[in-house]
Amino acid sequence: MSAPERIPPRSVTSVDTTADAAAAELLARGELTVRGRIREASNAALFCTVAYDGLEASCIYKPVAGERPLWDFPDGTLAGREVASYAVSEATGWGLVPPTVLREGPYGEGMCQLWIDVRAEAELLALVDAEEPEPGWKAIGLAEVGEGRTALLVHADDERLRRLAVLDAVINNADRKGGHLLPTAEGRLYGIDHGVTFNVENKLRTLLWGWAGEPLTAEAVEVLGGLREGLGGPLGERLAQLITPAEIDATRARTEELLSSGVHPEPGGQWPAIPWPPV
Repeated sequence: MSAPERIPPRSVTSVDTTADAAAAELLARGELTVRGRIREASNAALFCTVAYDGLEASCIYKPVAGERPLWDFPDGTLAGREVASYAVSEATGWGLVPPTVLREGPYGEGMCQLWIDVRAEAELLALVDAEEPEPGWKAIGLAEVGEGRTALLVHADDERLRRLAVLDAVINNADRKGGHLLPTAEGRLYGIDHGVTFNVENKLRTLLWGWAGEPLTAEAVEVLGGLREGLGGPLGERLAQLITPAEIDATRARTEELLSSGVHPEPGGQWPAIPWPPV
């Protein structure tokens, strides 16, 4: 993800978990100023600065009015799904989604998310000329690389990616591409672009299939148990402001299924397993 040229403000982009609430307040209450447009985005995505109480940061603002209609999601709901994904991420305690709020902006209501500077050189995805991944890597599948040749697409065997794979399974993420993975110099990993989530039908499409069928970690099982409890309480109440009752029920059912099976989900076959383009 790239941004137009800008004047760097006093930034809170490198937040830790305890600072996320402060960043969310800045996004919700601050004065939003549009600086440019992210032209590669499929929906209107505006690069902005937000200022409040002497603090300023960069952010992305996606107005509902700029959402393109999709055949399988109700119109005007993508921004709410992004905020709902942040709410679930926060409930896990893993902090995998940048602070995200729903607010009014220059072009109406929309999603506003903290801009994350990608400064790390972490290699999370690779194409290798091999039949099996090397230690430290997980196989995704074969990819065509031209002239009738194929290569093995792999992702890192990284606990941050594994946590994100669990989150994606809960929120039913239909678009986990490589370009949606943002590692930082501080060692955090964020996932972005969660507009196509929470569908009642199974639409999980991701590059993070390397753990498919493997047992969930003890940490993941504990987190899923907390989500199950939260969906019947504060988390469910928060999601009720953002997605439909049927979608909340489906989220609860996915959480229960993960706990019951005890393993990472596998591709179901009714839906393409990997998003296109993958990066």
